[in-house]
Amino acid sequence: MIVTDAWEPQVNGVVRTLTSTVRELKHMGHKVDMITPLEFRTMPCPTYPEISLSLFPSRKVQERIARFEPHALHIATEGPLGLAARRYAIRNKLPFTTAYHTRFPEYVQARFGIPLAWTYRFLRWFHGPAKAVMAPTPVVLQDLQAYGITNGVLWTRGVDLDVFVPQKANVLDSAHPIFLYVGRVAIEKNVEAFLALDLPGSKWVVGDGPALPALKARYPNVNYLGVLRQPELAKVYASADVFVFPSKTDTFGLVLLEALASGLPVAAYPVTGPIDVLGDSHAGAMREDLREACLEALRIDRATARAHAERFSWRAASEQFANHLRPVEEARAETLAAQGSTPV
Repeated sequence: MIVTDAWEPQVNGVVRTLTSTVRELKHMGHKVDMITPLEFRTMPCPTYPEISLSLFPSRKVQERIARFEPHALHIATEGPLGLAARRYAIRNKLPFTTAYHTRFPEYVQARFGIPLAWTYRFLRWFHGPAKAVMAPTPVVLQDLQAYGITNGVLWTRGVDLDVFVPQKANVLDSAHPIFLYVGRVAIEKNVEAFLALDLPGSKWVVGDGPALPALKARYPNVNYLGVLRQPELAKVYASADVFVFPSKTDTFGLVLLEALASGLPVAAYPVTGPIDVLGDSHAGAMREDLREACLEALRIDRATARAHAERFSWRAASEQFANHLRPVEEARAETLAAQGSTPV
């Protein structure tokens, strides 16, 4: 059973990761049940209305877990549903795993000015009882360890290599070179660092978010598209010349893999996310000067970008996820063995 506060119709990396993982787990023969906000009365998250917060979910979450009797329980998020599932699991001595998908403390600091130490204290409390905390990159694991979260394991990400492919497309009607951003348009994504650059050609932004109206007003010469379905998005990637990833707070950045799989070189800061995805592949340019990275990425062969993306698949990532789960019976047997008893 997977419990998540992030789910459709949200469009973000967490939702895409979970939908892809569930699909692959089912193909591998597992039975998967999910608890999501779609089952509950919700309210919009303050300052982020596209995120739905479930109201008073504890009783139903407990009933759903008890009825399903999962062999393994995974709590994907730290929201109301995750808290309810965590409470039930601890009360009933049910082993569980958790995940650290996004740099939550950095987001909270960017939005509300709350010190990082306060939020990491909450994360230590939330993830402490988990048998494993799945994080997307080695750098993120190191960051968690530095803040006292020591039960981390690596759960990497994948990309749909059949949807995001190099193709001849020309759906972006503007001057070349075309520089593209895809993702949430929010303060923590640092989109303005891209829009403010003095670059040749044209710029495009694909996505939605709370910062979009202000950025549209401030940068009217930029081209804006809303949220796109994957087939249309794949054509947009293929039509651009450079994918610009200005975020300094992402733990991974699935859009990086989508762009690379489409044959689109990446320009980014040398920070967590781009460092872990690009490595020493030469499929992108990472510079402290983002404009310099954008211009350098123009010289990268598109075949190099695609070849690097082919190292990532959702099947491999989902097998990694499944191997980290902690089956209930296995955990109970270990407990009995520690107590000097033999399970019946």
